[in-house]
Amino acid sequence: MRSLAGKHSAVLLANHGPVVAGKNLEAAVYATEELEETAKLYLLLRGTNPRTLTPEQIAELEAKFPRD
Repeated sequence: MRSLAGKHSAVLLANHGPVVAGKNLEAAVYATEELEETAKLYLLLRGTNPRTLTPEQIAELEAKFPRD
């Protein structure tokens, strides 16, 4: 998990569940809420054929909204 800590604020452990961290309590709470919303979207969209972002669109979003 230590190798993931710098890049990710949440990991999902088998037979355990999510582990979330942040620079401070506010960041950890935000990461938890983001994880929950992402999980909801996954459950709603599984079995469908959603349009995914292109690598160019992802790069544009990452440039506009850099990760902390």
